[in-house]
Amino acid sequence: MSTTTTDDDEDTSTATAAPETNKKQRYKRRKIAIFFAYCGVGYQGMQKNPGAKTIESDLEEALFLSGAVPEQDRNNPKRYDWARSARTDKGVSACGQVVSGRFYIEPPGLVERLNSNLSSQIRIFGYKRVTASFNAKKFCDRRRYVYLIPVFALDPSSHPDRESVLASLGSGNELVKCLECSERGRKVVGLMGKRIFESKGTVESGITSSSGDAIEESNIKEESRAYLENGENHKFNSESIEEAKVVDDSRASEIAAVEAEIPAKNVDTDAKVNLQEGAKGGGYFYGEKERENFNRILKYYVGTHNFHNFTTRTKAEDPAAQRFIVSFNANATVTVQGIEFVKCEVVGQSFMLHQIRKMIGLAVAIMRDCAPESLIEKALQKDVNINVPTAPEVGLYLEECFFTSYNQKWKDSHEEVSMKAYEEEAEDFKMKHIYSHIASTEHKEGAVALWLHSLNHRNYPDLRVVGSEDISDGRCGEMENAVNSSAPCIGV
Repeated sequence: MSTTTTDDDEDTSTATAAPETNKKQRYKRRKIAIFFAYCGVGYQGMQKNPGAKTIESDLEEALFLSGAVPEQDRNNPKRYDWARSARTDKGVSACGQVVSGRFYIEPPGLVERLNSNLSSQIRIFGYKRVTASFNAKKFCDRRRYVYLIPVFALDPSSHPDRESVLASLGSGNELVKCLECSERGRKVVGLMGKRIFESKGTVESGITSSSGDAIEESNIKEESRAYLENGENHKFNSESIEEAKVVDDSRASEIAAVEAEIPAKNVDTDAKVNLQEGAKGGGYFYGEKERENFNRILKYYVGTHNFHNFTTRTKAEDPAAQRFIVSFNANATVTVQGIEFVKCEVVGQSFMLHQIRKMIGLAVAIMRDCAPESLIEKALQKDVNINVPTAPEVGLYLEECFFTSYNQKWKDSHEEVSMKAYEEEAEDFKMKHIYSHIASTEHKEGAVALWLHSLNHRNYPDLRVVGSEDISDGRCGEMENAVNSSAPCIGV
């Protein structure tokens, strides 16, 4: 890391090297950009929120305990020009987060001191000296997020809901019952909320499960249906919305011009990556045809659009609803703990609350034949209101923040603000904490498998929208009451 002083540095009052020592030394505060990663499980997002456990609150405390922030500035980040590159939501992880501020970086060993005052869920990689005017939020040109979606989630016949299974009986094309999730064996209270597991163990002759077991049809009991609450009805929590950077279409070509400078990351070390074909399993694999179809769907999001249907509490008329997506693709797969995931990479200037999870949610619904492909274009219209499914938070993480314009302007006098120097450390953290958490959560809780059961027309009647005549006051008409037993709606 650089130790070169510049005219941008500002003198400050005396400060201790660390709170636990009494020996005072005179140091200068330096404006730096700190690079770090975290696993979001157990945290209510990145941004500090009174009464909530957040990444930012833990990091601020560690900065004080490590001697980077003096006593008089403790719990007052404005006094040291605190700024963050991205505000990740509740449960969302990051392996390329950046914050900036004016801190005491002497004596040497700040990174080690910070890590000693943080849990293993948060790791500081290092820092770079930056100009006095640098702001991690304002100078961030774009951000790249990754969502790992299990391959089975794209299979229309995987994890169908109970009604579809029952409707298929006797049709000659009976659907396979999901032994662990179907028959409403696991009740879901709230959208991606509490998960209560129930075991129904009577196994006799009857419906065949994916594991080869059979479940007697008479054991299927009518239960009180636990309808999933709409995400928009939930009380707003500490998840925060990144402030908008509205991009005019006239600037699209200018922004796209620097896209080529963003390195592609399709290969994960220490993980099995399949670029050509996915591992076969259950008769479905992520092959060339599936990859082409999924990428075609994701491409609808690219460009400048009104994403008011892909967030909460943001009206269509609000300029903040206009967002620019640079790229969105799903070209690689990675296998972790025996589960094959599709790696969905999205690059954009900034994102709103739940935006990426809702974009993934609708794309998955289309891949599972639960919604027409044309619904994406309709959902991006300003005068249409559609309830879009929200994928679980566990699969999402911030991979990298880019500062292309800043680096170009200050390349002759300052170090490049990028993750290049920390790629190996970030990869190790990602595999050890983020990927393992995503896979183990799916194994233990079936987060995505449970969510797939909610992708039906009972919970999301708007998924039936196929034409403007189906929309009334921004909502689609009532769902059909009967399910066609001869041609069941697979995967809804």
